[in-house]
Amino acid sequence: MVYSYTEKKRIRKNFGKRPQVLDIPYLLSIQLDSFQKFIEQDPKGQQGLEAAFRSVFPIQSYSAHSELQYVNYRLGEPVFDVKECQIRGATYSAPLRVKLRLVVYEKEAPEGTVKDIKEQEVYMGEIPLMTENGTFVVNGTERVVVSQLHRSPGVFFDSDKGKTHSSGKVLYNARVIPYRGSWLDLEFDPKDNLFVRIDRRRKLPATIILRALDYSTTDILNLFFEKVRFEICNDKLEMNLVPERLRGETASFDIQINGKIYVEKGRRVTARHIRQLDKDQIQRIEVPVEYIIGKVVAQDYIDENTGELICSANTELSFDLLAKLSQAGHQQIETIFTNDLDHGDYISQTLKVDPTTDRLSALVEIYRMMRPGEPPTREAAENLFENLFFSEERYDLSAVGRMKFNRSLLRDEIEGSGILSKEDIIEVMKKLIGIRNGKGEIDDIDHLGNRRIRSVGEMAENQFRIGLVRVERAVKERLSLGDLDTLMPQDMINAKPISAAVKEFFGSSQLSQFMDQNNPLSEITHKRRISALGPGGLTRERAGFEVRDVHPTHYGKVCPIETPEGPNIGLINSLSVYACTNEYGFLETPYRSVHEGAVTNEIHYLSAIEEGNFVIAQANSNLDDNGYFIEDLVTCRNKGESSLFRKEQVDYMDVSTQQIVSVGASLIPFLEHDDANRALMGANMQRQAVPTLRADKPLVGTGMERAVAVDSGVTCVAKRGGSVQYVDASRIVIKVNENEMHPGEAGIDIYNLNKYTRSNQNTCINQIPCINLGELVERGNVLADGPSTDLGELALGQNMRVAFMPWNGYNFEDSILVSERVMQEDRFTTIQIQELACISRDTKLGSEEVTADIPNVGEAALSKLDESGIVYIGAEVNGGDILVGKVTPKGETQLSPEEKLLRAIFGEKASDVKDSSLRVPNGVSATVIDVQIFTRDGVEKDKRALEIEEMELKQVKKDLSEELKILEAALFGRIKAVLISGGITSEKLSRLPCERWLELPLSEEQKQEQLEQLAEQYDEMKAEFDKKMEVKRRKITQGDDLAPGVLKIVKVYLAVKRQIQPGDKMAGRHGNKGVISKINPVEDMPYDEEGNPVDIVLSPLGVPSRMNIGQILETHLGMAAKGIGNKINEMLKKNERVSKLRKFIQKAYDLGDGVCQTVDLSTFSDKEILSLAENLKKGMTIATPVFDGAKEKEIKQLLKLADLPTSGQINLFDGRTGEQFERPVTVGYMYMLKLNHLVDDKMHSRSTGSYSLVTQQPLGGKAQFGGQRFGEMEVWALEAYGAAYTLQEMLTVKSDDVNGRTKMYKNIVDGDHRMEAGIPESFNVLLKEIRSLGINIELEE
Repeated sequence: MVYSYTEKKRIRKNFGKRPQVLDIPYLLSIQLDSFQKFIEQDPKGQQGLEAAFRSVFPIQSYSAHSELQYVNYRLGEPVFDVKECQIRGATYSAPLRVKLRLVVYEKEAPEGTVKDIKEQEVYMGEIPLMTENGTFVVNGTERVVVSQLHRSPGVFFDSDKGKTHSSGKVLYNARVIPYRGSWLDLEFDPKDNLFVRIDRRRKLPATIILRALDYSTTDILNLFFEKVRFEICNDKLEMNLVPERLRGETASFDIQINGKIYVEKGRRVTARHIRQLDKDQIQRIEVPVEYIIGKVVAQDYIDENTGELICSANTELSFDLLAKLSQAGHQQIETIFTNDLDHGDYISQTLKVDPTTDRLSALVEIYRMMRPGEPPTREAAENLFENLFFSEERYDLSAVGRMKFNRSLLRDEIEGSGILSKEDIIEVMKKLIGIRNGKGEIDDIDHLGNRRIRSVGEMAENQFRIGLVRVERAVKERLSLGDLDTLMPQDMINAKPISAAVKEFFGSSQLSQFMDQNNPLSEITHKRRISALGPGGLTRERAGFEVRDVHPTHYGKVCPIETPEGPNIGLINSLSVYACTNEYGFLETPYRSVHEGAVTNEIHYLSAIEEGNFVIAQANSNLDDNGYFIEDLVTCRNKGESSLFRKEQVDYMDVSTQQIVSVGASLIPFLEHDDANRALMGANMQRQAVPTLRADKPLVGTGMERAVAVDSGVTCVAKRGGSVQYVDASRIVIKVNENEMHPGEAGIDIYNLNKYTRSNQNTCINQIPCINLGELVERGNVLADGPSTDLGELALGQNMRVAFMPWNGYNFEDSILVSERVMQEDRFTTIQIQELACISRDTKLGSEEVTADIPNVGEAALSKLDESGIVYIGAEVNGGDILVGKVTPKGETQLSPEEKLLRAIFGEKASDVKDSSLRVPNGVSATVIDVQIFTRDGVEKDKRALEIEEMELKQVKKDLSEELKILEAALFGRIKAVLISGGITSEKLSRLPCERWLELPLSEEQKQEQLEQLAEQYDEMKAEFDKKMEVKRRKITQGDDLAPGVLKIVKVYLAVKRQIQPGDKMAGRHGNKGVISKINPVEDMPYDEEGNPVDIVLSPLGVPSRMNIGQILETHLGMAAKGIGNKINEMLKKNERVSKLRKFIQKAYDLGDGVCQTVDLSTFSDKEILSLAENLKKGMTIATPVFDGAKEKEIKQLLKLADLPTSGQINLFDGRTGEQFERPVTVGYMYMLKLNHLVDDKMHSRSTGSYSLVTQQPLGGKAQFGGQRFGEMEVWALEAYGAAYTLQEMLTVKSDDVNGRTKMYKNIVDGDHRMEAGIPESFNVLLKEIRSLGINIELEE
């Protein structure tokens, strides 16, 4: 296997037995591809903005004398880049400009004669752009648009499963769901009549819709029924016989021909009887007259002599009617064929309850149902019906809907019109009747073939179309009313509705969510999330058990493990590792093709619909060296069931063992040994891990860590290969390889790193270079680690030495005992960055001012502020300290006698401003790391703002100058090469300044041309530098666009260092979570025979009942990995020969049975071996892929190689007494995470504080600085104890007795500890409420 430069530094030993046939796809492609389709110009006009424009334009005026046509569109360049938008609180978007054509036709001339054409480019608002990591920056915050899993458009056949009617009768229904437009429902009632509903309104007999489509009763009967012809001849009644129709019926008379009895009266007709009749070619039989009575005639019968109607179609025959027909000379009578088995008379019965008789009455009935209370006219009724299902403007099945519709009705073609046709409606009815008759099956609504993914691009397009439709109405009116000679397209279009629709979607839609940016995994999972909630989806309350449950079709498409606990369980899912969407939006997953028992490496992507037709083997089926199945019977999936199939029957095989799980679950080693509930918690808790100060790669991983870290976008990845020319903490410069350069460029890539920026969850984002000067890198190599990554691998926590044993009750009920050493070494120390903002507004009484001159504040409080009243960078601040001094003007107030006296004595005017400064929140002690000031355009900048501006300009100039220097050096290197090859010596060149080199003449024309090209490039580069500098200077010095009424915003960034402490929540990767109960001194911790203490003690009782054995296996394998690392470390310390080191490491990599990873260290140089050993000495990193991991035997082999006991248990000694514990204890290394549930954020206390306005009781909750509620049950508890004084205190002075609590406060200040309880304020509220009922109630003293 070929390893990249970064991978060579630390290779993971992989225990996987099956080769990786398909590389893991780019994990963010679902977001990026979808949005790309939205903004990409699509010449066919089937998707994206193009489709939206084409569906609304051209817009015609009501008189059709003019129209506005769409030509094309273009997206401009964004004003600010992503970083600037985040700092300024702006939206990262590009202006949309559309070229429109206004065509005016001659009114009097023949149709289509053009009078005037005007073309113009019109601004149509801003379109938010996606960043390269699949997010949107809206108002300065990063957001993610989650994909939605919704019911696919098409036709669905379903039943109520017998729940509607008390008899338990199953009622079938069909529903045609369009992409947009009215829903059409067809349903049976308990009497087996067929009804139709439009948009879930009241039901009408289904035949009304057929009459509205201009079918007569006879047409309807011909469509849905077979005919039976009876003939009256010689007073006998004969019937045309189709023998098959008699099957299963009981003969009501002897069926006999020419004296031969085929079926006796009262006998049931069987297949044998039918074969006999067929054989003898019997086509007509004589039937008694009673047989025809009660049958339904299939057409109208008219007396040809008088022209009078004898009976209309769908009339039941009686003796009288038969006699009339016979008298009128009708010798042949056609009836419809029905029976109780498989030819129900549902449509015939429905026609009997149908009140309408012709098309007009049917249209009026539909109009009354849709628009109750409005008087119907023929035209209105026709228009309404036409617009419901047959107008392209109002109704669209979409390509997906038409495909699903045609597939459901078993048609061959899958393309077609987006509107319904007569045939469509009739075929749906026929299929529904067929299902009622017992032919065909109902659809499974939870099948992934009936649910599709709607991603960002599609949702944005829909929203954009909504905006365009709003604009369309206004344009139509302006075209009809305006003066078309002077109007231009610009005057027609108002971009506001479009901008508003798009803004509303990205800013406040349920699916546009604040990005979870806790760590790289939580980012990537959020972008791959699939929600069934949201507009057009389900709601939590309505979703039943079936929708939430794992469905067989989820296999390889949706993860069965990762879903939230709580009310959203099963409604929010995660995409599986290899899953992607097809052109119709259905989820697909890859499979290897199998030919006659031989597995090939040919990959096919199958959707849930296609998958059902094949036999698919699992990824862990055993193959021989030629790729044939070893066993004759292979476990396979087919039509959602698992069973054994012969190997020749197999069509496909899974691509990978981790195909069924999501990215989060695929990071759990030994997942196959964990209970699913705990695995769910494990996958969810990894997303809550806080990035630690120093990331530490997991010793035991699954091999997915690198893919997640690189695809999440938190690392800095090389765009092109080359050599490292310059590295510092904030910049990396790479000289690009010649073969990867574009012609005529300097060949330098500059990467600026993110330093100490704040994430959405207040965690710290910081990138650290992980390469050295002069190293060679390739495209895709990791250059710098981001938060929670280590050498380009995901590193969410720390490897801890754990022991499973009880320790003095400190690990009772999942508590965790932690050694003090963990805290001293800052293993779980994290940095949080908080952003606090102070806004200076323009008020009615005057503008607020940011100043250091604050009334009634002592010198000490102002010591950390500069003369502008803003805190210094680097100042260490605590709760309550002033960060930004601000005063607000206050109105004239009544002076107190003291103030009057002071003013009389000192003559000073009491200040007319009040202090409204920004202070540090309670309980926070932090360091100020940055201050940003935004000033409104036209407001004078203060001294601090100018200083910051100057500093930024200096920094930008320095950065750009350095960039220019690097580029110049590269360019002059190439110029020098040309000059030397042209015959000029390097000595001569060294005596001249570089700029003069360009003036040197060369004899060869070709070389001279090259030199001139390079000189041109040099001039271009300098011009580009000046232009960039000017743009940056303008952006920094211009005023900011602030909200109305805001003059200035000062943002202060605080960095808080959070050390681990009791009360913090920690967890492993297997759902084994707990709270730290005690930080124990190192000397008291249990230690082994060599005197090494353990870091963490976990309770052994947390394992058996939870059934997450993966943690134990991880601990054993971690111990082995650490043991190998220790041996390598010893060899390095002893300065052993490199050959010996190579041999030992090679032995470790080769260990295991049938492992498919091959590491050939003989190709590594000695330097690379030493670099590898240096990285492995803290522990050999191991990958144990999901469902294909290390076996017990292999763990024992590795323990043996590390000279450790193969039981995985060792003797421990009590740190306090030195005594050995009774029995050996499981000790090893487990990867532990610190979760974002920190005790500092939760613990809170209050003495006095804010009170509720009405009841005067203290508020609740940490955010309001509130207290603990002393509720009625707590009152009962104190009453039960008879603690009268405590109770009185609780209900009065500590709560809402205003006078009492003020008095008590004064008493305590005076050192007097007595209290007097008065009347609680809530009693007064009660009095007021009783009075509000009109009952006067008064207290008697």
